Amino acid sequence: RPPRSTLFPYTTLSDLRVLSEYMTNKKKQEYFLQLYEPIHDKFERFCRARVYGNMDHQDLMNETLLIAFQKFKALKSKDSFLSYLIGISIRILSNNHKKKREESWPQHSHFDIEDQNADTSRKTEVSILYQALSKLPDEQRECIILFEISGFSIKEIVGIQDASESAVKQRLRRGRRKLQEILFDSNSNKIRGVKYEMS
Repeated sequence: RPPRSTLFPYTTLSDLRVLSEYMTNKKKQEYFLQLYEPIHDKFERFCRARVYGNMDHQDLMNETLLIAFQKFKALKSKDSFLSYLIGISIRILSNNHKKKREESWPQHSHFDIEDQNADTSRKTEVSILYQALSKLPDEQRECIILFEISGFSIKEIVGIQDASESAVKQRLRRGRRKLQEILFDSNSNKIRGVKYEMS
């Protein structure tokens, strides 16, 4: 006969272990959601911009969140939760790129760029910007998105990309220059509906 707990005489130790595991996972889920809700929009914007034209950003978000939850103990600080998620998503893309190349993912001709309340002209501008970003090399694209869209500092990007500060600054500089070349009309030398200034 299974031993019974002295605190709960009508519950076996086996039952208590199951209950304890359930309560631990429930608390873990609640804490995970508590950290995720405030940064959801920033994380979604990163994913949208990073994989625009290559795959559905929601697929990347879902896979990232699953891995992040499974490896939640690896999170060193709650303040770095967003960079923790972005780091995982970058590794996912890198691994998939090595295995089957991004061309093997289903192609999508259109993605919603912002929420349904955003005006059409704003959506058009963001769409043009994301299309231009998709033409940059991966590391430059990630740098631009992390710095300009997600609001990370140079120091934070160094940690996310596991690169030196000089390398990150060089990627930003080259990425901005290339992005302007793409956005500027080769004939009129005017930006095609998007205002992007190099800082």
